[in-house]
Amino acid sequence: MGKGGDANLRQRKNKGTRTSSGRLMKRSSSVLEKMSSLQSTFDAKKRMRDLHNDLTVLKNIWFKKLAKTESHAERLEQFYGPQAHAYDGFRSNFLWGRKPLLASCAARLEDIASTDDMVWVDLGGGTGENVSMMSEYMDLSKFKKIYVVDLCSSLCEQARKKVAENGWKNVSVVEADACEFTPDEGKATLVTFSYSLSMIPPFHAAVDRAVTYLDPEDGLLGVCDFFTGAKYDLPMRQMSWGRRFFWRCIFDTDNIDIGPERRQYLDHSLSRVWEFNDEGSIPYVPYFRAPYYVAIYTVPKLESLLIENKVEAPPRFPPTFLYTQSWEDPHKDEPYLRAGPGDVCLTLTSGGCNSLKLCLDDVKAVYSVDCNPAQNALLELKQVAIRRLEYEDFWKLFGEGRHENFPELFEKKLAPFLSQNSLKFWRTKQYYFKDGLYYHGGMGKVVWSMQILFKVLFLKGAVDKMLHAETLEEQKAVFNNSWLVKLFRTAPTPLLSVISDTLALLLFNRVTLWFGAGVPLKQYQLIKQDGVHMSNYAARTFDGVAQNCLISKDNYFYYNCLTGSFAKDNCPDYLTKEGFDKLKAGAVDSLFIVNDFFLPTLKARKYTKVILMDHVDWLDDTTAKQVAKALGEQVKTGGRVIWRSAAFSPRYAAFIEAAGFSVERIQVQEPGEMMDKVNMYSSFYLAIKK
Repeated sequence: MGKGGDANLRQRKNKGTRTSSGRLMKRSSSVLEKMSSLQSTFDAKKRMRDLHNDLTVLKNIWFKKLAKTESHAERLEQFYGPQAHAYDGFRSNFLWGRKPLLASCAARLEDIASTDDMVWVDLGGGTGENVSMMSEYMDLSKFKKIYVVDLCSSLCEQARKKVAENGWKNVSVVEADACEFTPDEGKATLVTFSYSLSMIPPFHAAVDRAVTYLDPEDGLLGVCDFFTGAKYDLPMRQMSWGRRFFWRCIFDTDNIDIGPERRQYLDHSLSRVWEFNDEGSIPYVPYFRAPYYVAIYTVPKLESLLIENKVEAPPRFPPTFLYTQSWEDPHKDEPYLRAGPGDVCLTLTSGGCNSLKLCLDDVKAVYSVDCNPAQNALLELKQVAIRRLEYEDFWKLFGEGRHENFPELFEKKLAPFLSQNSLKFWRTKQYYFKDGLYYHGGMGKVVWSMQILFKVLFLKGAVDKMLHAETLEEQKAVFNNSWLVKLFRTAPTPLLSVISDTLALLLFNRVTLWFGAGVPLKQYQLIKQDGVHMSNYAARTFDGVAQNCLISKDNYFYYNCLTGSFAKDNCPDYLTKEGFDKLKAGAVDSLFIVNDFFLPTLKARKYTKVILMDHVDWLDDTTAKQVAKALGEQVKTGGRVIWRSAAFSPRYAAFIEAAGFSVERIQVQEPGEMMDKVNMYSSFYLAIKK
């Protein structure tokens, strides 16, 4: 056969191969389409089955008439029996307190209980779903025994099936009354009432019985349930008369009593160590959110109180923090403040960095106060993270400002130890650690905007060079040769005036200064009274830093602004490995966070050191005199007070001097000079109590 014949043969073979391949691909595609169709059919059937189950539950909740019987067991069986098989699916979208309860208990059990001898009693445990959920937070084998106790036989039957399916050898399902049950071991490490206490009419007896076998040393009693507050109740529990009446009536139709009496008895009988109150959505009922709570108790040892918030955020505050870091140089403060062992210190929270720095100075106590709860939520998250996390996770959160696994860390390690305000704040702000913490908050938005502006003005290259400068001379050369700096230094006065006014309008207006930089109107007026244009004030700040301090190695304030993160060799002391280890070893325990205004907190106790920051700049003369008077009364003899001001000579310095202090202006801002690594104020003062 000739070459042409060979070619034709190869062509036919190739054609046949392509045809076979095409058929195979079509068959594969057909198989995939059928599998996809089967999966869709399966999903549709599952959705219909779930809907049918939900409707079964709703029918029993809303429309079924409750049995009129004296037996509580019969009432429970009549209510739950027809819906027991569908119980878990519906409740997973309704009982929002269960996961926070179990996560909080698991986190605490890691610290306070032995790992091989724990006993858990879940009173009103229903179908045993809590045991399944707990396995997400801790190894169930750490429990020597788990008791699922319930009075409803249908729910117990579902629980036994679940135990068998999962092969739990240490789980026993007990059909019994919570008011009479006692574990065989005679002592329990963990007792839980998960949406069950409100369904136990003799709740006093149930609580009393649980307390008799709760381990007095390490035992935890956890409760989550729906609730209504009392008319006069703790701030975290308060609600309007209408809501109290509405929700109590709604739940009463199902023999569920969510009144305040049960919580009051728990508070009376036990020591409350953690509490969270919130609202959760209701399946198939839009717009309505049922109030629920989670609380952890221990057997009373000493009288203890939870610190309640004294104030809510002022109405004109943004719904987040202004500062992600403290904008005052703590190392500049050290030789004048002289904080050390035995000192009781008062400071404003701001970003919380300097509050933690005081803890590192081995002081006796640091009271960190702020009237913006969001600022305190940031500091509290740092405090809890120091206690609960390892250094690398802590560094990712607050050094880099990002953590790929923050939602899990938050649920399992951090949320169980946060106060109510902080927990509510961070539950809705977890994305901060995905986008970058230091690009959020008022100052964070300014940082983000400035980085965009650098790109628009073709200054990104100059900024990058400054961030990688090895010497101050190299940094100064880059800064001085940038076109914007040259323009400000060489432009004719009329042009410079136009540029300054434009920048003032865009960047230094009252709205941007307040919500972005935290500069209120009164402080803005102090700057104007000194005859300083806001654009010149800003230029003086940045020029002083650029000419006198190497940002890449020795100025974490502006390094953070330019990069959105810190470096391990250029960061606040609490972020260093040494600082973290010292705080974790116990130094952080001297920190007390207070949601309140400054003046009431100042009046609450005696202090030896007070850091006013620039707080008094914000006040009118009448309030400034009240602060000065309180300083005179509350600061001990020899105690030290320091502050900074946007004014060269603020009038309130005389008020503080008249209150019994020796007042000295330590430093005043000079053109081209740097007061400290922030360089944002016009003067720095020290006052010593006579």
